[in-house]
Amino acid sequence: MKVLFQIIFVLFLGIFGFSQENSKPVPAFDILKKYQNVRDFTISKNQDEIYFTIQNPSEERAVIAVIKKKKKRWSEPEMTTFSGNYRNLEPFLTQDGLRLYFASNRPIDDTTTKAKDYDIWYVERKNLKSKWSKPINVGTPVNSTNNEFYPCITTNGNLYFTSDAIKTLGKDDILVCKWDGKQYTEPENLGMNINSTGYEFNAFVSPNEEFIIYTCYGRPDGLGSGDLYISYKNNKGNWDTPKNLGAEINSKQMDYCPFYDATTQTLYFTSKRMIAIEKTFANLKEFETEISSYENGFSRIYKYQIKL
Repeated sequence: MKVLFQIIFVLFLGIFGFSQENSKPVPAFDILKKYQNVRDFTISKNQDEIYFTIQNPSEERAVIAVIKKKKKRWSEPEMTTFSGNYRNLEPFLTQDGLRLYFASNRPIDDTTTKAKDYDIWYVERKNLKSKWSKPINVGTPVNSTNNEFYPCITTNGNLYFTSDAIKTLGKDDILVCKWDGKQYTEPENLGMNINSTGYEFNAFVSPNEEFIIYTCYGRPDGLGSGDLYISYKNNKGNWDTPKNLGAEINSKQMDYCPFYDATTQTLYFTSKRMIAIEKTFANLKEFETEISSYENGFSRIYKYQIKL
């Protein structure tokens, strides 16, 4: 009987490797509701700074904005000092809050104003009250003549990112450049357990590299577009086969740009989900209300309570 119970328990963990706290994702913050096309999210460890991306409708321009908590209330969003030119997106704040990484197509230096491919950049500050520095290009071997997106830094300094470079297995893949204490090593592909010949992108890796959450596009077990998947490292240090986070989190539309806040056990992510409009409308006001709802196909930021 004891052996049977252990088998059932193991099967339970295999199916439900994470506990769910609420039934569906909800808007992340009321203050962000006024923006119809936003994406990306990172929050400080002290829960008092949030960085996110605001885009124009065609997504050709993007700026990184910040809101700060003052006297238990969030400030109005402001554009960061390093945004305004080119396309800046996908901010990631380090655990100490002293560096903010992001992706940008800005030129390497001031000798030209022509946009280039996307690179990983960062700004830094001396303390939490200081101003951000001018943007600094991470350089090689992280950046290449191809595109590098969606940076994520772990506690040991390893840099995970999305790339369409020559080391990919097909389209976009998740790569890592490990920090050896002095510099980054050459990019490593996370392998076929994580990547495929299709599209894999936007990876959040937990600070201790215990798990990775990222988007896989068009997989057989997907819900219709890009879905969020999770993979844990096994006792051999290898990534296990990723699992779809399920219909409670994913939608039929694109779900991407994950960020997990372990302090509050909250999964933040971007989604273009929409409610199917099948009802009959009595007047234009009803129709306008429907298409202006939060789940209307535009890029929005959601949150979901889940213990990983």
